[in-house]
Amino acid sequence: QVQLVESGGGLVQAGGSLRLSCAASGRTFSNYVMGWFRQAPGKEREFVAAIRLSGGFTYYSDSVKGRFTISRDTAKNTVYLQMNSLKPEDTAVYYCAAAAGIRGSVTDRSKYDTWGQGTQVTVSS
Repeated sequence: QVQLVESGGGLVQAGGSLRLSCAASGRTFSNYVMGWFRQAPGKEREFVAAIRLSGGFTYYSDSVKGRFTISRDTAKNTVYLQMNSLKPEDTAVYYCAAAAGIRGSVTDRSKYDTWGQGTQVTVSS
């Protein structure tokens, strides 16, 4: 079973940058998809970005495309989310998630069966 631990959240001014990390322990497979989701107060958890560990294909929500970059370090079993040009509306708890062998859309959170505890990102205006 895979366990996920996020780190790297914090408080940043608008226009600044943060890098989130998601360290996976336990067994991982090359067909896994790793995703980042976020949840703001009073809102549903929403898809942010995902990466297929096999092939490195990446996916982004329209709201973060061009500002966020998801990447992986297979040797360290770690996935990163580099967040640039942050906006106050990016404020949320960010969660890392893992899924084995997703076919089709990677944006559906119900397809992910392992979640981290979340890390808070706050962007001040």
